[in-house]
Amino acid sequence: MSSSIRRKNRVSSKIKKNNKGNRPIISVYKSNKNIYVQLIGEQGKIICSYSSLKLEHDKKIKGIEKADKVGKEFAKLCMKQGIKEVVFNKGAYKYIGQVKSIAEACRQEGLNF
Repeated sequence: MSSSIRRKNRVSSKIKKNNKGNRPIISVYKSNKNIYVQLIGEQGKIICSYSSLKLEHDKKIKGIEKADKVGKEFAKLCMKQGIKEVVFNKGAYKYIGQVKSIAEACRQEGLNF
């Protein structure tokens, strides 16, 4: 098993184990071109999601700027649904670059984790 798969399994299991308040989980996925963020509820159902594919008018922005916009728009979606307390699951990704930018943008918009 590769180290990234082991890291993903380790991080995800710790989050599920330590999520005592039954808060929804923010899950991040990165492809080569796009970034996807989704909010997963207690039963494993997706509450809301946002991706860089929805930023059609901003095709020129890339990398951290794109992640920042995705994070802000995603946080606005969560706030509209009345969700303020969440858990951030970075998965197999290290907490740098785009993943860090998404987390900081969500915090700036009012999500607590």
